[in-house]
Amino acid sequence: MSCKRTAVIVLVAALAGCGSRGGYYQDDGPPRGVSKSAVEKIPNAVPRNEPRSKFGNDPYVALGKKYYPMKSARGYNERGVASWYGKKFHGRRTSSGEKYDMLAMTAAHRTLPLPTYVKVRNLKSGKSVIVKVNDRGPFLHNRVIDLSYAAAYKLGVVTTGTALVEVTAVTANDSSKTASYGTVTPVSSRSVSGPRLYVQYGAFSVKSNAQDLQRRLFGSGLKPFIEHGVLNGSDIYRVRVGPYSRVSEVDAVAARSRQIGYETKLVIE
Repeated sequence: MSCKRTAVIVLVAALAGCGSRGGYYQDDGPPRGVSKSAVEKIPNAVPRNEPRSKFGNDPYVALGKKYYPMKSARGYNERGVASWYGKKFHGRRTSSGEKYDMLAMTAAHRTLPLPTYVKVRNLKSGKSVIVKVNDRGPFLHNRVIDLSYAAAYKLGVVTTGTALVEVTAVTANDSSKTASYGTVTPVSSRSVSGPRLYVQYGAFSVKSNAQDLQRRLFGSGLKPFIEHGVLNGSDIYRVRVGPYSRVSEVDAVAARSRQIGYETKLVIE
């Protein structure tokens, strides 16, 4: 989530201190005087065929990292951690130039084209919503999407601050299948207890390379394992730690790993 949203994104130093406090970002929060029943009645965003925004689709830098927005959202599907933003940014300009409305079904994403419509499904409850991506963010580690207050409330993200989600791009042709809000899809027995989370340090086609990384990580006090799999007909060796059941556990491991010089990737199974 950016603390300043302009045509060319410039992040002020205050962003580095943005973090969650309770169920929301520091100095942020839900709206006042809005009933839960009113939020429940807010309909999904309806996918439409729209031209790309004049703003927010060029490469940009946030917190020292350069991002390259995608040319197309076709086939996009990703699992990760959702967060949300609320009254602190209400009425401010988003990266696409639209005003942020915390009671609209919108979201921020680092690289999806602006605008893009996506279905966001809570992996634990199976509940899903449709939102319009019109902003850039979130820039906290391992976060995949930043939801408006309304979308977060309807997915059950507001009280916890984060949730494990699956994000899938949808088009106007998909709207008849996905436009109803607050829908619940069947979930597996694993999803009922919560998906399994892993912190991944690397994936290699040569096993000895994975073993070298595993030894280095052991030397740093971590306890990784190597998972063998097959990708496109070839062997792959993934170096991971886990499984974990809570986002806070993954965040702690990822933060410690960055301190000792290792970048990580969140894997949800």
